[in-house]
Amino acid sequence: MTTMTLLQATAEASAGLGAGIAKMGAGLGAGLAAIGAGIGIGIIGKGSVEALARQPETAGEIRTFMLLTAAFVEGVALFGIVVCMLILFV
Repeated sequence: MTTMTLLQATAEASAGLGAGIAKMGAGLGAGLAAIGAGIGIGIIGKGSVEALARQPETAGEIRTFMLLTAAFVEGVALFGIVVCMLILFV
């Protein structure tokens, strides 16, 4: 083999390895985004139940703020997952 073919083979192997690492990172990032959203919504639920136990008369306001905050957390998590999937498939 000539030096040029050895360099080409090395470059192709490196490109394949880099793509594999990028796909692994995208999968890990999507999983972390989903886990983070689950933890965040759990904390939101815990806080709202504790607030309802302290002041039951504010149930409507607490429910509204809880749902709004959970929607924002889901939106950020969905954005993170979409970005990871774009990295995975592009």
